[in-house]
Amino acid sequence: MDRYEMRLSGSGGQGLILAGKIVAEAVVIYDGRNAVQTQSYGPEARGGASKAEVVIADGDIDYPKVLDLDLLLALTQVSCTKYSKDLKSGGTLIVDSGLVKELPKGNYKLYQAPITEIAIKKVGKAVVTNIVALGMLTKIAGVVSEDAVRKAILARVPKGTEELNMKAFDEGLKAAAALLDA
Repeated sequence: MDRYEMRLSGSGGQGLILAGKIVAEAVVIYDGRNAVQTQSYGPEARGGASKAEVVIADGDIDYPKVLDLDLLLALTQVSCTKYSKDLKSGGTLIVDSGLVKELPKGNYKLYQAPITEIAIKKVGKAVVTNIVALGMLTKIAGVVSEDAVRKAILARVPKGTEELNMKAFDEGLKAAAALLDA
């Protein structure tokens, strides 16, 4: 893989910056490849569109920002509308179907699941929506190993929440597998 670019977007407070850090750490520490993670949340820290970007490569990464977006994860309508224009033709769009109702025009692979609802109903807490989304992204993108992401999650989440976060990750993997099999 020369370069794979992803953007995790939603509203401030949804934990997408943490999810981006987990992906980058999984790639670098546990899969032994190169990655860089950047983020934007300034005035959006609590409510507006926020994003984390991860660039993954086997070789050197000369520029840390997204140039040709391969995958967009959008957990809100605002973030989908704002960032979908950067998605390359043939790229991948993963959306929270409970919150993103208007899909952009374009040539992309679409995966829709009620990500927030899965976190609430199957895991029991909305706070792990980001980890459910991370499970989906891991399975759909296929650019980082599930084992590496598990290890990175366990290294990053607060002590005492490991089981909750692993359940959330597994539910995201299951939701993605169902979409891929459909």
